[in-house]
Amino acid sequence: MTMAASLYIVVEGEDPGFNIFVNGQALARNENTLEKLAERLQVSPLLEYFSADENSMALLAEQGARSPDWARCMPQPQWFQPSDGLMTVRALIGFLTSTPMALGSETQPVLLELREYERVLHKTAQRGLHWHLAVSWR
Repeated sequence: MTMAASLYIVVEGEDPGFNIFVNGQALARNENTLEKLAERLQVSPLLEYFSADENSMALLAEQGARSPDWARCMPQPQWFQPSDGLMTVRALIGFLTSTPMALGSETQPVLLELREYERVLHKTAQRGLHWHLAVSWR
């Protein structure tokens, strides 16, 4: 059975008051290429916004992480300004829209997920909240 990673957005607080769901599987599959592309576009790569919190680490443990030793020394989660993430997301959207074969058959799924990120980050900014990326395995 193959495990698939997903990069998803966590918004600070219990309930931000809007749907924060993003699939994130195409972004995870293409993260290395997107990192190089972000650097070429002179924006921060998406994984620079990664941070682990207790909930996401507990989810990883449920999904098969072996040792709970990480729980004893887990750092505090980092939170980021949505405007910073929007710069990265919009730069990637702009490039992939103008270069539709950049990722081959993966371009459209990646664009769809980047637009989901843009929607969530825009609403996060409107509410004055912060965010970070997390990862899950399915």
